[in-house]
Amino acid sequence: MVNRVVVGAGYGLRDWLVQRMTAVVMLLYTVFFLSALAATRPMDHESWKGLFEHTWMRIPTLLFFLSLCLHLWVGVRDILMDYVKLTGLRLAFQVLVIVLLAAYFAWAVQILWRA
Repeated sequence: MVNRVVVGAGYGLRDWLVQRMTAVVMLLYTVFFLSALAATRPMDHESWKGLFEHTWMRIPTLLFFLSLCLHLWVGVRDILMDYVKLTGLRLAFQVLVIVLLAAYFAWAVQILWRA
């Protein structure tokens, strides 16, 4: 009889879906953003600021940054799980990445709602 030992956290399908869904969100936002740029043609700081004063621009941009953070987290976590074998070091790197991504997202929120 063969005993199968399942190793790993079993993220698999969920992470695959998160990567694909966030990639689609970022692609759609890119098309949306390029369309907004073509329509408004901001040339100076005031026109850029005016573009992001509207809720119809802030919400999709915030969704883009959330998707970017989730996409980055799944990718970096998988890289760390594959290549950093020392558990303590891997955990330290994962915590560092989480803190940085949370700080970057908070910074994006601050920038978007400060405009």
